[in-house]
Amino acid sequence: MRTDRTFAMIKPDAIERGHLGEILFIINRAGFNIVAMKMTRLSADETKRFYSMHQGKDFFEKLASYISSGPVVPLILEKENAVDAFRKLIGATNPEKAEEGTIRKRFAVDLTRNSIHGADSPENACREWSFFFPEREIG
Repeated sequence: MRTDRTFAMIKPDAIERGHLGEILFIINRAGFNIVAMKMTRLSADETKRFYSMHQGKDFFEKLASYISSGPVVPLILEKENAVDAFRKLIGATNPEKAEEGTIRKRFAVDLTRNSIHGADSPENACREWSFFFPEREIG
């Protein structure tokens, strides 16, 4: 095992419903070190750039509209096997299929408004956090 980093983003639905603190507590309690964190709001253009790999897919416009509808909290997290550990902590993208005790099972509303994003690979984690955090902001 090695200590590495992953990217996460708490989505507008979780913030709007007042779950930001609870989700951060769960992440911290699971042993993740928060390396970088900020609250921001993405424009429609920024959202489309962030999710460019999904352009052309049937859910793209709905996702882009949702993510730009309110503030998000992007995070860089550190822990042994960070990507896999975080994916396990948040649960399946579809909250109906998420395991009990996961963040999405507890907080998600539906497939789109699933409260949190987690990178699916170390390479994507780096690409995603670079979108939000210039290198000078990362410890």
